[in-house]
Amino acid sequence: MAKAKKKKKFFDVEIPIINKTTQLFAFEIKDLGGKFVKYDLTRLLRGKNAVLQLKVQLKGEKATTIPQELKILPYFIKKMVRKGTNYVEDSFSTKSKDSIIKIKPFLVTRRKVSRAVRKALRDKAREELIKYAKAKDSIAIFEDILKNQLQKTLSLKLKKIYPLSLCEIRFLKIEDKKQE
Repeated sequence: MAKAKKKKKFFDVEIPIINKTTQLFAFEIKDLGGKFVKYDLTRLLRGKNAVLQLKVQLKGEKATTIPQELKILPYFIKKMVRKGTNYVEDSFSTKSKDSIIKIKPFLVTRRKVSRAVRKALRDKAREELIKYAKAKDSIAIFEDILKNQLQKTLSLKLKKIYPLSLCEIRFLKIEDKKQE
């Protein structure tokens, strides 16, 4: 006798960080556990071209996601850097309450500035972000970046050194989850 073929179906997956649901294609809901999903945030963030990578977790018969990586796409950054301005980049790993995260801030000045000013901006941004990350868990950090709260407070602190035309977190990734 012939075996009955299994048929793939769509399963609802919740994305609590942005209060949305999406559908994933699989044979059974348990096949979705541990899968990664990329979600385009361009419309949600009003034109800021960003991609959120999420990991699917199963809780009983429900599938939810936790954020793993947030990346602003290069063509958005290229569009924001104008002629006659300087940009400041940095990349470092730091500890949050529940994990080790990698952060890449991206700052654009209003005019051309000296190397000493760029270095002062980079150092102050790193210091503020490390201090901020120690006090929060990784999901709260993702939420603050999506709501633009982290960038706004960082910009106000860096304004004392030199006013910025753009202050963004270009990349955020959870490198290692601490075991509890």
